[in-house]
Amino acid sequence: MTDALASPQPGASLYLRPIWFADTPVGLAESDFRRLAGGLIWFQAVEARWIAPDGEAGKAQVPLGLLDVWQARLPDALGERAATLVARLSAPRPALTFGERVLRFDTPQVMGILNMTPDSFSDGGKLVDDPEGAADAGFAMQLAGAAIVDVGGESTRPGAAQVWEGDEIARTVPVIERLARSGIIVSIDTRKAAVMEAALAAGAGIVNDVTGLTHDPRGLEVVAAAGCPVILMHSPSAGDDPHGGAVRYKAGAVGGASIDVAVFDWLEARIAACVAAGVDRAKIIVDPGIGFGKALQDDTRIVNNLALYHGLGVPILFGASRKRMVGALTDGAPVPERLGGSVALALRAIEQGAQIVRVHDVQESVQAARVWRGLRDAALVAG
Repeated sequence: MTDALASPQPGASLYLRPIWFADTPVGLAESDFRRLAGGLIWFQAVEARWIAPDGEAGKAQVPLGLLDVWQARLPDALGERAATLVARLSAPRPALTFGERVLRFDTPQVMGILNMTPDSFSDGGKLVDDPEGAADAGFAMQLAGAAIVDVGGESTRPGAAQVWEGDEIARTVPVIERLARSGIIVSIDTRKAAVMEAALAAGAGIVNDVTGLTHDPRGLEVVAAAGCPVILMHSPSAGDDPHGGAVRYKAGAVGGASIDVAVFDWLEARIAACVAAGVDRAKIIVDPGIGFGKALQDDTRIVNNLALYHGLGVPILFGASRKRMVGALTDGAPVPERLGGSVALALRAIEQGAQIVRVHDVQESVQAARVWRGLRDAALVAG
């Protein structure tokens, strides 16, 4: 069902995705638009999607002017769920403070990737065992406009060898210390609690875990005790290979749910687990995990429906830089030749309200984000 009057029956799972984006709210009736997550995007309708207990899916496009009427027709529990989702779609995302530096989410931010690994798929081996050179690369990212530098000491590409936590610490901590001393906001890309502790002690301000704090049983405890922001990425496995595990996505669906909805459910559950363990919800960021255990049709569906994740009520990080998705959509472009596709995907995410894009090519991505921002500002002024 796709008409605006369609609605789910009791017991269904409900999701709302903002649609019908507007360049500016000027000239629109106040009841006909809302601001997306406190950013520079306005939406005029939601796509309601639901899955009944028997697995049957339905959807409706609901203009915001009819939203109250539509919500009033829902069973009580679903009406409460709809109200929660609508509030999350519109609520501004609180800024994060790191000493004298503030990370705001009302405009898109760029995170630069700094791999201290010999085997990462894109730039492995370039900076490993060279903390001075790596720190210089991080300084260059900041000068180019990166708001965060993400330092990692273990590759998570498919088939990558595991790294002993001691080696991972030795690779990352000297770089983090140098960057943090200069005031740069640093995130540690790791799934190991011991590495998290060492990196935070060295000055890192954010933990970025590709398993959403599921790989290491102590990871959640470390983040909660530190009171630091955390990035929860979706991956299908908490085991040694974050691309593997029991979950297999077929035809873009998992059971009765499409892949984007299945990822939403997983992230929502991880947020709840983190909050229950004492992590401040205002310090949680989510990442749908492009390329991790997902086929091309899964990744494209997630990208095209990225705005769905604003219903989680936290900032969204998007990372598709130089990934195989770009090669698959460009007749097999090799990793060094994926700049154009990477920037295109980052802009697609920004257009749907992603607050952070994680990239290898900082200068080009920052330039693209600033041009986008300038056009939004101009549209708002011009009306």
